[in-house]
Amino acid sequence: MKLIPDAMAQTPQPAPPAQSAPPMTTGTQASGAQPDAAAQQPSLPDIFAQLVPIFVVMGIVYILVIRPRARREKEQLAQLRNVRRGDTLVTSSGIIGKVTKSIDDDEVEVEIAPNVRVRLLRSAIVEVRAKGEPVKEAPASAKS
Repeated sequence: MKLIPDAMAQTPQPAPPAQSAPPMTTGTQASGAQPDAAAQQPSLPDIFAQLVPIFVVMGIVYILVIRPRARREKEQLAQLRNVRRGDTLVTSSGIIGKVTKSIDDDEVEVEIAPNVRVRLLRSAIVEVRAKGEPVKEAPASAKS
């Protein structure tokens, strides 16, 4: 198997690359240090220049997407807590009904047809369409 070394001896070998002049330094590099190592490491301002656009994009996403979604969720949660008798609701399954009674913090009783009442979880309420009027108290003597 002497063919490979013989073939390599017959092929012309390329000349070694010429040494290029070392890059100009600002004096912060020691004379014995290798210039290639300093050229490969990014400096601190370069790192900040690369990170600033990322933080700007994150800020824009927060302002345009996350804050409005959190605000809507907060308003919907407050709306679900304040469901009262007489409110018209739309459930997650598309059923429209009127609240007849608030059973507890998690359930309400909804009338979906005349004399048809069902118990419904508050988490199944998608929308409160019309606020009912508060329960009126008996007037104090209205006769004069």
